[in-house]
Amino acid sequence: MARFLNPPQPKAPLPAEKVDKEYKSMRLKVFLGAFLGYAAYYLVRKNLSLAAPDMIADGILDAAKVGLAMSAVSIAYAFSKFVMGSVSDRSDARKFLVVGLILSALVMMSVGLIPFGTNTALNTAVIFVLMLIVGWLSGFGWPPCGRIMAHWFSQNERSFKMSIWNVSHTIGSFSLGFLAIAGVALAADLGVIQTWKGNFVCPAVVALAIAVFCWWAIRDTPESCGLPSVSDWRNDHSGIKSKGQAGEKLPFKVLFVDYVLKNKLLWVVAISNVAVYMVRYGIGDWAPTYLQAKEIMTAAESKVAFSVHNIVGAVGTIACGWATSKIFKGRCAPMNVICMFLCAIGVLLYWMVGAGILPCSPSTQKVLVYVALCLIGFFIYGPVALTGVQALNLVPRNAAGTAAGFVGLFGYLVGDAICSKIVVGSIKQATDSWDAAMLAVAVGALIGVVLCALLIPSEKRLAQQ
Repeated sequence: MARFLNPPQPKAPLPAEKVDKEYKSMRLKVFLGAFLGYAAYYLVRKNLSLAAPDMIADGILDAAKVGLAMSAVSIAYAFSKFVMGSVSDRSDARKFLVVGLILSALVMMSVGLIPFGTNTALNTAVIFVLMLIVGWLSGFGWPPCGRIMAHWFSQNERSFKMSIWNVSHTIGSFSLGFLAIAGVALAADLGVIQTWKGNFVCPAVVALAIAVFCWWAIRDTPESCGLPSVSDWRNDHSGIKSKGQAGEKLPFKVLFVDYVLKNKLLWVVAISNVAVYMVRYGIGDWAPTYLQAKEIMTAAESKVAFSVHNIVGAVGTIACGWATSKIFKGRCAPMNVICMFLCAIGVLLYWMVGAGILPCSPSTQKVLVYVALCLIGFFIYGPVALTGVQALNLVPRNAAGTAAGFVGLFGYLVGDAICSKIVVGSIKQATDSWDAAMLAVAVGALIGVVLCALLIPSEKRLAQQ
């Protein structure tokens, strides 16, 4: 298997007159492959959340066990993204992404094909293990995409291109809901009694189809296609130079020790990512519960607000990436500071409305909540994308996956699982107050401003070098 995943060797250089045309064509194909491939990973990650109500109704699971089963994905993904990052740096990005996507789709599909009984404890154990596997396989998605972006796009254009690419997870999550609806309807038409199975099978089939497209579209590096490096082609030699050739496998010691553990700036990026993800999921995941508990919105209205929050986030991601590229010449830290500051204002407004600090009519409350959620959504997804860009910019191209995985480990494990889920939930439980819980998220946002600002001098110095 390891030999199968080995990166391809450089090919003989193409004639000079063919380079420009081939480069432009390949960059578009590779970008589309990475975009749709990563979106497809989101088609086979959160399916249990959509199927859970019907599975509870059918006696497959109970409410308490659903949360336990769903937590498996986040826990496994956090560690997998880090470990698989270093493996992807030593692998062919095309094979790595496609193999992980196919396996993820097959495992998620199996949940819809297994004939579960009414023993909820046994069902929970089986689904928990399958979700652990899915979470681990999900870690095959981001690292090869980071490798692709590092090798096919140079540093002074990468922030904008990666911001566009980062919208892929929003597209994937958005599409999952509609594919799940279609799957359930199709299952009903086919006479399947447990129609919830369509939540798992239909999206998985689409993910498999996308995997075929990715195999056609993606190539590991320009050099493996007979093209010069992107730095030479665009005459952009900024960034840290690679040790060895573009396709060379670096020893794990070099990847982990030299480029990660000894990289102080990467540690700052990773810790700042904790604040970013605490805000991202501390607001997004709790919004429906919070808004209904505060009687600001009904269940249906809170879901609409949640959707608007995410859609605005997609627009903000692209806008922040464009500003980083055009205004700050690829330096991410200044844009992250601006985004986190404005995001903190949005979180404070969100908290003040819910806490009654801004007394107003119910209709005005809803308007202010929408304003707050739009502010948060627009500005938080910029740093989500740009911290990934910073990780790539702080290491050579052939260590991109390891750096991205390290930063992602902090974001998903500490920022999401611990801070946004356990800490925020525990504060609510201990104080019996959502006000204190949302204030904690606001404090996290303000800490994020400070952490992001620490990187401004270093980024400026690296850009000058």
